[in-house]
Amino acid sequence: MTQNAHTQPYTSQPDDSRPDDARPYTSRPSSERPYASQLPIVDLSAADRGPQARRLLHAQLHSAAHDVGFFQLVGHGVTEAETTALTSATKAFFALPDADRLAIDTTNSPHFRGYTRIGDERTAGSRDWRDQLDIGAERPARVPGPAEAPYWWLQGLNQWPAALPELRLAALTWVERLSGVAERLLHELLASIGAPAGFYDDVFGDRAHPHLKLVRYPGSAGDGADQGVGAHKDYGFLTLLLQDQVGGLQVEREDGLFHDVPPLPGAFVVNLGELLEVATNGYLLATNHRVVSPPGATERFSVPFFYNPRLDARIAPLAFPYASTAPGVTADPANPLFAEYGRNELKGKLRAHPLAAARHHADLLLAEARPLTAA
Repeated sequence: MTQNAHTQPYTSQPDDSRPDDARPYTSRPSSERPYASQLPIVDLSAADRGPQARRLLHAQLHSAAHDVGFFQLVGHGVTEAETTALTSATKAFFALPDADRLAIDTTNSPHFRGYTRIGDERTAGSRDWRDQLDIGAERPARVPGPAEAPYWWLQGLNQWPAALPELRLAALTWVERLSGVAERLLHELLASIGAPAGFYDDVFGDRAHPHLKLVRYPGSAGDGADQGVGAHKDYGFLTLLLQDQVGGLQVEREDGLFHDVPPLPGAFVVNLGELLEVATNGYLLATNHRVVSPPGATERFSVPFFYNPRLDARIAPLAFPYASTAPGVTADPANPLFAEYGRNELKGKLRAHPLAAARHHADLLLAEARPLTAA
């Protein structure tokens, strides 16, 4: 079919110009990089400790983002007290009676906000054995008109449990706090590969579309399946994950196998989203990851924060000195990426939340099922 600006798959063609004094970055071949039991550890506070410490930070960020796509972030400035406030509220939410949580079921929301019961979310078509609360920016609902992009359905109000009023403050405070951390991290990451630190500032701002999940993995499913959440990549810019000490997160490495990510107290697990991979033509990596269900009746709690741009943001290719060495974006015909961020998120929501999608967006499901052809 003929495509318009809302349906054209995004291809990145970054500028491969490079300054005269740019020194080539060379990573070690995968055969020479032994697998560590831990991801790279990056200390963000090094940015404030003088030029030499900042240069080392940039070298570490460059390597982690180019070679792995995942790292542990320390020195981020978020205190233990701030973290405890959120984790306490998270556990209190999942301790509520079922009726209180089901009163804010995601199927009530055309914006895909609210509580999703165990097994109701899908990754790559398979059931995820977890339940969760999805939270976004608090803005008035926007119902898109006939000539508007359908992704405006994603803007709207959150659903909050009446029995736990303190959760709203704890969650929205966390969104604001981590938005600041992610903005600073993105600036340092872009600078680490020789790009302008503020290149993407205008796609965020006060209309950014952050997303927070409060997640519980309740243990193993009764049928023996161990998919806490299936293998996937995130479709935004950056994800900052707060996980407890139970473990279960796994990251796909160069050998094609999934390796455990041991929890590191006080650290956020950071991964790059597909938009950064596309914007750099594959120079920065968005990496597959998954969660294996904890054994028996062991509960695992995690809180991923997704640093996402405005829904209508068009992500321009990044000009940086190493663009000529970029290998190209990983191609997946079943998962086309689009220049407008909102198109990517809407696609993901329709696939991950089939019950809410069927109830509120049957027309969009029909459109999603039609094959896309490049213009």
